[in-house]
Amino acid sequence: MSLPAQAAGPKLESSDAMIPSGDPGIELFVRNKHPAGTQKFPSDRILLFVHGATYPAETSFDLPIEGVSMMDLLARRGFDVYLVDVRGYGRSTRPPEMNEPPEKNKPVTSTETAAHDLGVAVDYILKKRRVSKIDVMGWSWGTSIAGLYTSEHNAKVDRLVLYAPQWIKQPAVPVDPGAPPLGAYRLVSKDSAKARWLKGVPEDKQATLIPPGVFEAWADATWATDPEAAKHSPPMLRAPNGVFSDSVNYWNAGKAQYDPGKITVPTLILHAEWDADLPSYLAQNYFKQLTNTPYKRLIELSEGTHTVMMEKNRMQFFHELIGFLDEEKPLALK
Repeated sequence: MSLPAQAAGPKLESSDAMIPSGDPGIELFVRNKHPAGTQKFPSDRILLFVHGATYPAETSFDLPIEGVSMMDLLARRGFDVYLVDVRGYGRSTRPPEMNEPPEKNKPVTSTETAAHDLGVAVDYILKKRRVSKIDVMGWSWGTSIAGLYTSEHNAKVDRLVLYAPQWIKQPAVPVDPGAPPLGAYRLVSKDSAKARWLKGVPEDKQATLIPPGVFEAWADATWATDPEAAKHSPPMLRAPNGVFSDSVNYWNAGKAQYDPGKITVPTLILHAEWDADLPSYLAQNYFKQLTNTPYKRLIELSEGTHTVMMEKNRMQFFHELIGFLDEEKPLALK
């Protein structure tokens, strides 16, 4: 996706790479943005984004809104910013099962597999920038990916940001014995994505929540990342079902997939009040499980949904994010 000319701030450099996942035939898409001419960054100025259960990172974190994306905003502040799409998403390789009818195979791209892919991207950046750790941020299912990874690799994570964290549903969601088995992936329409985005938003607030043209730009860019999408009428995006399998076995069943108490790095949780996908009580309960962080913070934003970073209050989201990433000696008295 091409960006319009930068209206303000330093000139940015952008590059895309396909990196080996460690599994035969599977490559991962990584994008990097940083101030032009700078190649050396300290650990606390390097940030990696990972996406959620349905859509790739590229079209959310690097979608220009009023000429500037979330990646741009951070890069303009001097950060070395990356995003990664785990296998099955965006421009990363889709597992071969995704080229067959979904019912022919079991769900692909589990949380454990996605955490492996995140780790591959982390190691790629550590080697490229010659640092020992970086900041990591996950959104939605990406919080499970990043949380699981961090709980096992604290030494490689400087600070952790969890945007709309996934946690244990209350009450537990019983398995429907009559439901058909989950296939390898599911098909998602733009109309269903719009309905999901606005779910839980008061009717009188829906018209002004998403900036003009943003949903259309995001949807067009997102569905364009799947070469098979246009073969359907209307276009349908393929999304791996590994996340749903894990939800059935863990979060919906009242069990944690990993222990947040094993996370030992500073952690910020960002959440919005109208998030119907992962409601506020999940973020609050997750926050309580972070028992071994040096410090932690939970920020609830008003008038926003699961996708608040692309809505009218996105700059509130950004200011809270940059406040956490930019602060020096947050525990000091002076």
